[in-house]
Amino acid sequence: MNPIKKTITLADGRTITLETGKLAKQADGAVELRMGGTMLLATVVSAKEAGEGVDFMPLQVEYKEKFSSAGRFPGGFLKREGRASDYEILTSRLVDRVLRPLFPDNYHADTFVNITMYSSDGVDMPDALAGLAASAALAVSDIPFNGPISEVRVARIDGEFVINPTFEQLEKADMELMVGATYDNIMMVEGEMNEVSETDLLNALKAAHAAIKEQCKAQMELAEEVGSLVKREYCHEVNDEALRQDVHDKCYDKAYAVAKAGSADKHWRQDSFDAICKEYIESLPEEERDEKTPLVKRYYHDVEKEAVRRCILDEGIRLDGRKTTEIRPIWCEVDYLPGPHGSSIFTRGETQSLSTVTLGTKLDEKILDDVLNQGKERFLLHYNFPPFSTGEAKAQRGVGRREVGHGNLAHRALKRMFPDDFPYCCRIVSDILESNGSSSMATVCAGTLALLDAGVKMKRPVSGIAMGLITDTESDKYAILSDILGDEDHLGDMDFKVTGTRQGITATQMDIKCDGLSYEILERALNQARDGRLHILNIIEQTIPEAREDYKPHVPRIVTKIIPKELIGAVIGPGGKVIQGIQEASGATVSIDEIDEGGYIEVAAANKASIDKAMEMINAIVQLPEEGQVYTGKVRSILDFGAFVEFMPNRDGLLHISEISWERLENMEASGLKEGDTVEVKLIEIDKKTGKYRLSMRALLPKPEGYVEPQRRERRDNDRPRREGNGERRPRREGGNNGERRERRERRDND
Repeated sequence: MNPIKKTITLADGRTITLETGKLAKQADGAVELRMGGTMLLATVVSAKEAGEGVDFMPLQVEYKEKFSSAGRFPGGFLKREGRASDYEILTSRLVDRVLRPLFPDNYHADTFVNITMYSSDGVDMPDALAGLAASAALAVSDIPFNGPISEVRVARIDGEFVINPTFEQLEKADMELMVGATYDNIMMVEGEMNEVSETDLLNALKAAHAAIKEQCKAQMELAEEVGSLVKREYCHEVNDEALRQDVHDKCYDKAYAVAKAGSADKHWRQDSFDAICKEYIESLPEEERDEKTPLVKRYYHDVEKEAVRRCILDEGIRLDGRKTTEIRPIWCEVDYLPGPHGSSIFTRGETQSLSTVTLGTKLDEKILDDVLNQGKERFLLHYNFPPFSTGEAKAQRGVGRREVGHGNLAHRALKRMFPDDFPYCCRIVSDILESNGSSSMATVCAGTLALLDAGVKMKRPVSGIAMGLITDTESDKYAILSDILGDEDHLGDMDFKVTGTRQGITATQMDIKCDGLSYEILERALNQARDGRLHILNIIEQTIPEAREDYKPHVPRIVTKIIPKELIGAVIGPGGKVIQGIQEASGATVSIDEIDEGGYIEVAAANKASIDKAMEMINAIVQLPEEGQVYTGKVRSILDFGAFVEFMPNRDGLLHISEISWERLENMEASGLKEGDTVEVKLIEIDKKTGKYRLSMRALLPKPEGYVEPQRRERRDNDRPRREGNGERRPRREGGNNGERRERRERRDND
């Protein structure tokens, strides 16, 4: 196949080029995407047959950035790309969440989507292009897929929406969203905002969807030229329609009764639903039981889903008996743990987060060393989801993609409300102790409580809520659910998480599993979410109305200072000797960093005395000498004409022999000064040209009575007489010696 290209032009004139048929031709689908100097290669491969007993979509999406793409070496000892960074994991999740719902329900073959960044100019953001590249690879393959889709980043900059802003543009944005959609429907949203309104969020979604439609059109045209509109045939499920109907007939009413019971006990509900399925399986002939059990469980899952959804739509009764707008009971505590600098428990229904806050120094900052993102992070949030939180009997094996994604959402929700001039590095850790619905939103609420308990003066407290949706396309009925349960998330059509303050939204995440979700429904969901957020904020503010006045006694105290850039080296010293000496002498931790304003010094210690000592030593170094000031210095060296005295750290001045005493000294021995002596001197002059310092000891001594300053002789070329042989001065000859010498040279030359 000859290479085929399609070009997409953005509103600002930048172009995106999709090309297939040149690279990775043995994959089921491969597309090269270029935008400026950025190039991504997306490939997709899917097995022909499904694994035995697999009844789900085994999709794996991997996004990877090569360090060579930006002309960089990887860090570490091996100098080779290793495990995926958080940024790569989050980008993979963004693509996965849009693709996964669009594969056919009965397609269960192992499918691998790989997106690799091979080139970057550091201008355009590659994560906003990954979804488009992956969808284009699926579009040119024969893999069944109900796409195409695309993803764009939309940012509001100076009041205008910009699609796929550059790194530089994004720094000025007050709203940033990643939106994934098909031509007809929005499927995924994730982003952060600076307390925006619900209307602003909807307008951003509309702007993003308009751009996505153009990108979907280009993929359709590409697929048509490639000839991949016909997809492969497959048969991954063996069904028994008579058994399906029998399971529905005998189990639906029982499942509906459990759903209608409205029990708040999660375990009772699950045991009751499981008992219905178990009872049906036991009713089967023993010789058919083993063969039909997997089919019965699959068909019963559909029955349970239908019963729960119909109960909500027809009778307005949710699984735990709540109304659609009702929030589960909430209780909170702060200062729960004595050791951390701040702690809290937030419990909503059967979801519970125990969160802690640790305040540290600049040395505790997280160092970022991704391919395109280098820097430091002062505000960290880590989310842990142990198996016992859902009653699972399995080992905890480190942090998975889910923990990274949920922690990132909570981090984005809180970070814009973190104080701008806060001197500490801050780490929040949320451990989920129970989970039945929206543990990430519990993390946001518990994180707010813990920050306030630690004495962090947040701009405003933040709360979060997860919204759900149940729809019926045949009857056009729908129900928007506030504070959804885990089962309502699993069996419903939408998981819409919204966080914010009383003034507006700070972050959002939305996954949609149905077609045709209108903006009217989204608007209703947002308004209902706002009511829920405010309800939770009221409870948070009752628990702790505002941040504590002071930090807890065991929090390290921090003092900061900005010094001129030219003095940074003086504070650090050769090989770091000066700053290390300050730390050893004071017991404080001292760090210094260069910023635009100068050198940013941070001094931290557990007690005030250590900080005062360190600051005294630093001030002595960075203090600028002033004429007329008196200093205590140390004699560094003795010379014939005077002594050099270090009157300030790393600053020496000349103490001339004539400035030691009012009496005339014949030599330095008469002064009695020795190297190492401590003397008190006055700075009498700073040479403006050379920057040298003149010191005086006698200026600090009383002037003797009748003292007359010795007169210095002044030589004048024109009126100074020459001495004759008898010692008398003779008048200077006209022309002086220079004239005589010229005459002698002229006579010699003529001769």
